[in-house]
Amino acid sequence: MQLNIKGGTAVILIPILFVSVFLLNMQGKGNNQITGSFEEKDLQPKLPIEGRIVFQSNFDGDNEIYLISDTKIQKLTDNSWDDEYPMWSPDGDKIAFMANPKGNYDIFIMNPDGSEITPVTSFSSDEKTHSWFPDGKSIAFTRQIKKFLGRKLGLFRVDIDTKNSKKIIPRYTKNHAIPHVSPTDPLVAFTGKRMFGWEVAVYDMRKNEVKFLDEGGKSCRSRFSKDGKKLVYVSTRADKKGEIWVMNPDGGRKTRLTERKETYDYFPCWSPDGKYIAFNSSHQGDHNGDWNLCILEVASRKIFLLFDSPGNDVFPDWH
Repeated sequence: MQLNIKGGTAVILIPILFVSVFLLNMQGKGNNQITGSFEEKDLQPKLPIEGRIVFQSNFDGDNEIYLISDTKIQKLTDNSWDDEYPMWSPDGDKIAFMANPKGNYDIFIMNPDGSEITPVTSFSSDEKTHSWFPDGKSIAFTRQIKKFLGRKLGLFRVDIDTKNSKKIIPRYTKNHAIPHVSPTDPLVAFTGKRMFGWEVAVYDMRKNEVKFLDEGGKSCRSRFSKDGKKLVYVSTRADKKGEIWVMNPDGGRKTRLTERKETYDYFPCWSPDGKYIAFNSSHQGDHNGDWNLCILEVASRKIFLLFDSPGNDVFPDWH
C-alpha cells in the first residue's frame, strides 16, 4: 500500500501512535528536558507532504516552533523561553504563536522563516489558544477574565495593527476557550464548559447565537476545514480517551476517524485540500508522554507517522 501525499507516493509506515478532553490537556505541554542522542541533524519527516506544517516541540529542552515543508524540517525559533501553538495566517505570509519571554504568555507573529518577530498582545495570560480571522487583520484568542470569586475563560478578538481587543461573544458568562474561526462563514468554533465536562460549540457572529454540537461534556478542540464545510474535533465519548472525529458545522453527520485502543489521538488540523488530517498521538496520553506527529487519510482512515522526536511534537497547523 502507498500514500499519495506529494507528487509521487510514500511507503506506509507503522504508526507509533492522545488524552483527557478537559482543561488539563487544553493547555500546552510542559518544557521537560529531553535527553538522548537525538540532534537537529535528525530533523527529517518520515514522508513528503504538500504544503507546510508548523508545530512545536520541546526535544531540545524547551518548546520551539518548527516548520515541515516537502522533506525538510526547519527550526524557526531558538531561545531560552517557550514558543508554542503556531498558526498560519490565511494567506500563509505570517505565523501567530504564543511565547513567554516575560513569564506569562502573549501572542506574537513572525514570518515563515522565523524573522521579524512582533508582539501582538501584552495581557500576560497563560491561555495558549488562538485563531486568525479570515481577513488576516485580527486574531481570536482565549483570555482569563478576573471575576470576584476567581477567574473565567473567555474569547477575545485583537486587532493586529491597533492592538485593541474586545470580547467575541457579548454577555456570555460561561467558561469558553480554544477558538477556531471559519474561513468562509461568520462562525467561531470553541470549547465550552457544561455542567459536566466540556463540549464543542459554534458561535454565529451574525445571529449572535451559541449552539453546542455534542453532548455529555466529552468533546473539545474543533477546527474548520479550509472550505468551512467540516469540523474535526476530539471526543472521548466512545472509549473514554481522545479520538479524532469529524462533523458538519451544525453538529450533523458525526463520524469517528480513529479507533485504536492503545493510543490517545489529539490536536487535529486539516490539510489544505481536506483529504488529510494532521494530529498528535501518544501511548501515555499525559503531559509527559512522547507525543508524535501523524497524518490521517480521511477517505481510507489510514494513519502514517510523519515525525517523532524524543519530546512532545504537538499543535500542528497545515497551510
